[in-house]
Amino acid sequence: MATRRLRRMLLVSALAAAAPVAAQDAMLGTILEEPGSAGLGFLGRIESSPYKGADDRVDIMPLYLYEGERFFLRSNAAGVRFTPREDQGLELFVERRLEGYPEDETPDILEGMETRNSEADIGARYYFKHDNHALDFTVRQDISNNSNGTEVRAGYGYTLRGDRWALQPVLTLGWRSAKLNDYYFGVESYEVTPERTEYSAGSGLDITAGLYGRYRILQNWSLVGGVFAKRYSSTIRNSPLVDSDMQWGAMVGAAYDFGNGQVRWDKEGTPTYVKVFYGRDSDDGCHLVKIMTFSCVSLNDDDPTDIWGVHVGRPFVSGLNGWPLDLVGYVGVLRHDEKGHQPDSWQIDAYMKGFYYGFPWSHRVKTRLGFGFGVSYAERVPYAEVQSQARRERNTSKVLNYLDPSIDVSLGDIFGSERWHELYFGFGVSHRSGIFGSAQMLGTVDGGSNYIYTYLEGAF
Repeated sequence: MATRRLRRMLLVSALAAAAPVAAQDAMLGTILEEPGSAGLGFLGRIESSPYKGADDRVDIMPLYLYEGERFFLRSNAAGVRFTPREDQGLELFVERRLEGYPEDETPDILEGMETRNSEADIGARYYFKHDNHALDFTVRQDISNNSNGTEVRAGYGYTLRGDRWALQPVLTLGWRSAKLNDYYFGVESYEVTPERTEYSAGSGLDITAGLYGRYRILQNWSLVGGVFAKRYSSTIRNSPLVDSDMQWGAMVGAAYDFGNGQVRWDKEGTPTYVKVFYGRDSDDGCHLVKIMTFSCVSLNDDDPTDIWGVHVGRPFVSGLNGWPLDLVGYVGVLRHDEKGHQPDSWQIDAYMKGFYYGFPWSHRVKTRLGFGFGVSYAERVPYAEVQSQARRERNTSKVLNYLDPSIDVSLGDIFGSERWHELYFGFGVSHRSGIFGSAQMLGTVDGGSNYIYTYLEGAF
């Protein structure tokens, strides 16, 4: 049973979730220009809400980016590419649909309604490009048992390019099934009030026009952004929950592209890092900054839970800009030993990690100070997070931001063994959080968990 759950999680995390509109998928995919490259960044987003009395939604979307020959990751969209061709191809993906009722402040029209949350969709995408023209067809189906709805999108984009910039106007048609529309805009009989009549939303066609672009400001930095306007179908506009015919949105941010050609992760001879670790959750008063500054390293003695896992990494950049700084991409599994508080469960982590080793003594004993940034998917919300968030009356999420600070030393240098020079012993923190409740993609979670662990890592 545990093996089957792990297989399902590996599929889900390898395919992860998608961007808010189909046009933005294409825009984000153009940020990384080198095959095999990875990147990190953020988008600040603002968009209007379709619900009566709801404020505009403002949040941050972390950008986790990777464009490989077969696999890709585009913020909260990731998947498998079946054809490596750039001009046309077929992709399979899983997306986190960024829809749902407002989570920060509930408008009067939604009071007493059963909350409609973001859902996870699985889908297939066919794309075709010729010169500056691009066509995009996708089919999405809910796999989270929320709406059980379906959406079909068709998009056309035209790309204008300069030496440092690219601009892409996009027009998208999106047909949404009755189940999908009714989940987000319908009213059940037991939810009826004098202001809210019973309503069953049917299928309908939405139209979205957008303008997306990027501008490269430095060798590896790009500014990205866009605006869009969506015209809802009549079945959505007629809902008693909705008071607008249109939805608008804008986003702006920045991204760093690690693909500067120094090291390709898939290049022959590139080392593979394997890290095995074991740890325990920290005391609830020890937040990440305190742990990193060694001002609080207490473990949880009241209701402790443990973790163990294996992370595997490949370097993207060695000696970034001539500095003693390497960048390594990791993916791995982590097992939560919940000590009987709840069923044990798996977790998948994917992150980019920088290692600094330019200390004055590193020529004698190589010492690495590391910091990782990425995304984490838990099969079940860890018990440490459930308890911590319950005490603060905050929500939880299976998908959260992942941070991994660490410090280690070369065992080969300590014991005088050249063979062990790339074998490291160290301590780290496995940290999950929601970026202070500012990211809808991460479930608008404010809080998370910290596990202090010890590890061995070797390069092979």
